[in-house]
Amino acid sequence: MNWDTIEGNWKQVKGKAQQTWGKLTDDELDRIDGRREELEGRLQERYGKTREEAKKAVDEWMEQI
Repeated sequence: MNWDTIEGNWKQVKGKAQQTWGKLTDDELDRIDGRREELEGRLQERYGKTREEAKKAVDEWMEQI
C-alpha cells in the first residue's frame, strides 16, 4: 500500500497503526491524520527511535497492511 492510499483511508488504517504501536493514543492518531512525517515524529517521541529508525518502521508497517 502506498502512502497516498493510507492518507486517504486514515480512519480505516489508524486501527492497524494502533495495533502496531500501542503506545500511540487515539488522540495522537487523530492528530496524525494520515501525515507520514507526523507519524514518524510520534514514533521517535514515544519509542525513542531515531529519525531513520522511525522511517524504517513506517516503511515496514506499510508493507504489512
